[in-house]
Amino acid sequence: MEIKSFIHKLEEEFEELEKGTLEPTTSFRDLEEWSSMYALILIALMETEYEVAITGEDLNQIETVQDLFHIVEARRKAS
Repeated sequence: MEIKSFIHKLEEEFEELEKGTLEPTTSFRDLEEWSSMYALILIALMETEYEVAITGEDLNQIETVQDLFHIVEARRKAS
């Protein structure tokens, strides 16, 4: 999995987010659109698209898109 395709999936899911906004270093909490609804969407996306469970605690520890990408990659490899 490449981070570019991962970012593309995120941008597709977050309809209100302008395409090309996300970078690996983007902090979710800094996004104007970020809300608890987006957190739930993100959790569901990781489960359906990558078969990886992400918890609210995980999201509290994640700062950037790249942090999320690394967690998803590690959990996919572990399963």
